[in-house]
Amino acid sequence: MLVHLDTDFGGDIDDACALAMLLGQPDVELAGITTVADRAGCRAGDARYCLNLAGRDAIPVVAGAGASMTTLQSADPVIGDERYWPSGLPCCPSPPGAALDLLLRNIERGATVVAIGPWTNLALLEIARPGSLHRAPVVATGGWTGLGTGLPPWGPEMDFNVQWDTRAAEIVAAAAQLTLVPLPVTLTAHLRAADLPRLRASGPLGELLARQGQAHGHDFHMTELGRLHTGLPDDLLNFQYDAVACAVAHGWPGAIVEETRLHLIHDGELARFQPGTTGRPIRVLTDLDSAGFTEYWLNAVQSAQSPA
Repeated sequence: MLVHLDTDFGGDIDDACALAMLLGQPDVELAGITTVADRAGCRAGDARYCLNLAGRDAIPVVAGAGASMTTLQSADPVIGDERYWPSGLPCCPSPPGAALDLLLRNIERGATVVAIGPWTNLALLEIARPGSLHRAPVVATGGWTGLGTGLPPWGPEMDFNVQWDTRAAEIVAAAAQLTLVPLPVTLTAHLRAADLPRLRASGPLGELLARQGQAHGHDFHMTELGRLHTGLPDDLLNFQYDAVACAVAHGWPGAIVEETRLHLIHDGELARFQPGTTGRPIRVLTDLDSAGFTEYWLNAVQSAQSPA
């Protein structure tokens, strides 16, 4: 299976967890990585560092769009905090258009696009080369659906990937062969303190993920959040939003996907997907084997660091 990863790497730690999952699948060839919301190429530098830890330096990484098409705002990754990334990691900027060239080249090779950041690169490709997104499956983290019981009372405002660039979301929703991985379903997939010993023992990439997970849990008070809601574990460190998207793209049987008709509407400043007979057919993740996912992900992280 050929995969292209489009990511806002270096912010929320789940992007690194997602990359590790793809690297650990023996039947997945990661054809390339493009970064988004990456005005200086620092996200690309973080992704290259993770590939180096896993001994996968040959995978191309190209920095893409630096700003939202909707607001022209930028969003920088975590910088200067050694709990997340070593000091002195180089930023890796790319020439204008290089990310779109890599994305299109991999689509033409038959790659599935896994979009785990804002959808700006995909929208820019569709503008530059109309019809490009209809030529490949696109599995994207984003969208908001009904919230399950025992979970935090959040809403569409938490859907960063869609809300950061709603214009890009409109373009992709109208053009792509889209599979949505909505955030409410991914709230049932967790990185937990109980996972840290196994991560640390798996190798250098696992050690990085464990360190970042522990820091994220502390900085965002995730344990307190877990103890407040019955649907969350008491030792919660983060949600595995993006790793779930990779599992869906890989066809993992513990992810239940159903087709429905959706269209993107605006509700004030928010954009959200709404069911309706006039909407486009879109595949949507509707349920997840949470315990099975944890084991599936941990096995992949371990395999990503095993000798070839």
